[in-house]
Amino acid sequence: MAAPQHFDFFDADNHYYEPLDCFTRHIARAHQDLAIRYVFDDAGPRIVVGDRPYTYGAVYTEQCPEPGSLIQFLRTLKKGREIQTETDQPIPVEYQDRDARIAMMDTQGVESTILLPTLGVTVEHFMRDQVVQTYANLESFNRFIEEDWGFDHQGRIFSAAMLSLIDRERGVTELERVLAQGARVIHLLAGPQGKRSPGDPYFDPFWARVEEAGAVVVFHSAETGYNELFSTAWGEEPNPTPFEQSAFQWMNFFGDRPIIETLTSLVFMNLFDRFPKLRIASLEYGSIWVRYILESIDKKKGMARNGPWPGGRLKRRPSEIFREHIYVAPFPEDDVPALVELLGPERVLAGSDFPHAEGMTEPGDFFTLVETLPQETQHLVMRDNARRLLGLD
Repeated sequence: MAAPQHFDFFDADNHYYEPLDCFTRHIARAHQDLAIRYVFDDAGPRIVVGDRPYTYGAVYTEQCPEPGSLIQFLRTLKKGREIQTETDQPIPVEYQDRDARIAMMDTQGVESTILLPTLGVTVEHFMRDQVVQTYANLESFNRFIEEDWGFDHQGRIFSAAMLSLIDRERGVTELERVLAQGARVIHLLAGPQGKRSPGDPYFDPFWARVEEAGAVVVFHSAETGYNELFSTAWGEEPNPTPFEQSAFQWMNFFGDRPIIETLTSLVFMNLFDRFPKLRIASLEYGSIWVRYILESIDKKKGMARNGPWPGGRLKRRPSEIFREHIYVAPFPEDDVPALVELLGPERVLAGSDFPHAEGMTEPGDFFTLVETLPQETQHLVMRDNARRLLGLD
């Protein structure tokens, strides 16, 4: 049962489940051997990225977990057990069809949503050093999005286009194409892009076009490759599934660190001085790291006063820049009123992660996290902030 609500709201983090041909349907014939595809054999369904095995997580072909069922799953999970439980269900049509999804949103009281992939946000790391393969797959995937969901469907479903900057020119070319198709939301993988900070002035042609279009760039929790890049130096496995990561990997390489490094790099690279209208959103990374950034980022600027400033020396306090340009969607277990006080009521987003197992059972349950806040603040968090973020108001 969804929580009581007093108005339709904007859910800034919803997902769909992809069909089996989401990467192969539109891929160029010359690049079919590089495609991300499903394989069915005696070992069971699996995903391969070209000739590399995909190890990030579960493979959803005909079934998916029920929304909000992760807690029950973790209680029953046993080592070596197939990732399937009594909470699995046939993939509902609403998770793969936009008109059925609109009808579901009507019953949920969801006015609009930012819609993201399930598989699509998790595969880029497995081809991060392969320029041709990366763009062949992401460009094909974006065409699937256009065909099945649209980037702006009825002014209610805003699907995120999947972009990469490992090759600047190809990234800008694909950006131009998806913007022409109506994209308002652009997804980038957290972490370095092509061995550079995404805020490096080298990428200014990309950011200039994003700002000109009034689009928003989002970073959503994903396989960033930090385990392979860093945890191996500590003797850890390079590409464990989320269910097989050690506590040390969860703590240091999967969640908070990629988004902390990415967002602080954008600030320290002075990206927002060069492009003052840019807006960035952090989705499904929670918010407990925000206090750490805001309490330390100004000090680190002072400590680096004599160091290099590739994007130009900052003219303002980094914490002020962060609060002005960064939007954050907290986890359900986070202290949302405390985040509102810390970051400001205009920069907090409601995101349910529906219909994923780790998300909320109903998107409207997010109302319980803001019910102690003033009604004006509730409106900001639950609706107005996301609309302003996308340039709708």
